[in-house]
Amino acid sequence: MKIIIAGAGEVGFHLAKLLSFESQDITLIDPVKENLFYADTHLDIITLKGDSTSIKVLQDAKIDQADLVISVTSSETTNITICVLAKQMGAKRTIARISNTEFLEHQEDIGFRGFGIDELISPESLASKEIELLLNQSAFNDSYEFEDGALTMVGVNLQRTAQFVGKTVQQAGEIFPEVHFMPIAIQRFGTQYTLIPRGDTQFKEGDQVYFITNAGGVEELYKLTGKTKKVMRNVMILGGSNIGIQSAKKLVERGVYVKLIEKNGERAFEIADQLPDALVIHGDGRNVELLQEESIHEMDAFIAVTGNSETNIISCLMAKSKSVGKTISLVENMDYFQLSHSIGIDTLINKKLLAANNIFRYVRKGEVVAMTKLNNMNAELLEFIVKPSSEVAGKNIVSCGIPRSAIIGGVIRDGVGQIALGNFTIQPGDRVVVCCLPRSISKVEKLFL
Repeated sequence: MKIIIAGAGEVGFHLAKLLSFESQDITLIDPVKENLFYADTHLDIITLKGDSTSIKVLQDAKIDQADLVISVTSSETTNITICVLAKQMGAKRTIARISNTEFLEHQEDIGFRGFGIDELISPESLASKEIELLLNQSAFNDSYEFEDGALTMVGVNLQRTAQFVGKTVQQAGEIFPEVHFMPIAIQRFGTQYTLIPRGDTQFKEGDQVYFITNAGGVEELYKLTGKTKKVMRNVMILGGSNIGIQSAKKLVERGVYVKLIEKNGERAFEIADQLPDALVIHGDGRNVELLQEESIHEMDAFIAVTGNSETNIISCLMAKSKSVGKTISLVENMDYFQLSHSIGIDTLINKKLLAANNIFRYVRKGEVVAMTKLNNMNAELLEFIVKPSSEVAGKNIVSCGIPRSAIIGGVIRDGVGQIALGNFTIQPGDRVVVCCLPRSISKVEKLFL
């Protein structure tokens, strides 16, 4: 697949890096030579210095042969212009990064596809949605919804009190006779090894386990893992970034009492005008006395989304030391993901990874409608739409040829999520959620072509 990425900033470079590992034909364009240097010397891609809105530069990049153009510069106006030009010059599909969430809310009304933009993505909006979902599933440290919650992926760290510990997958399933959840990936404590569970796989204390559940399975998982679902009534947000503001707005709409701390005085007053139902505080969130004065110990959750990863991590650790139940930190450095559970923060989120997940489904073969990478694990979760021509159509799961390094977590049929066992027959039109290790992705894709 020929892919052109405009913008070698954090998101663009991260996408180029991930896609280059998959042997895609990548061209990365940026007007600043220094932005391209590391990519040029470390990645197996083509770099091109120039303005991506230049027709000559796009011609040099062979835009007419591009299967996908991803514009992720820091300017949404530039991104929209690039995508419009690219489509007119022969690119098959275009994706534009935007920061104005009004575009997302009204994209069907405006008809962006009509003038050449197939998809809009906002890393900030994706991060805000991730935070909202994590607060809804308060006991879990990772979460992702398919088809508005018909199926949900949740990640949990198994404590000694979990009924799962010491039991095999088959034994755990027998605790509840009606199956409403399916384990899809396990990472053993202290390792970086990702395991696709089978019936005889044993759950162990400290395991990071990912499950697919339908509507009835979430409550069962709370019971089995020994976790308690806590209603979020008081939330403190550190940082008046776009993510912080969007998260605060959504929480206030749900009746949650929100305190937002912003260091910049002028910015704090602007945010206070935007959030009349939240308490906006001008101050430094790293100041322990300030946090104590604002009753941090009474908070159900603490969300740190400043522009500094280290500030976010330190403040979350401070919140944990004050017995805050749920902590979420925004980080830019991907290496920090490996530290999250060992240092005590519940969840780390990364805009680059969220944007990459959103874009990756266009790279996968077969009709992929959703895709996410499991945090800090070497596995992908893909949602395929089954075509009449798909190899799996009309077959039951046990005989459809899914490799051992992959597992079908569930099926959405007519909008209803089902946990599908071996005798379940897959039909055209079904939406099938599959968890794959990298070595099995190409085999799985072929089954759904």
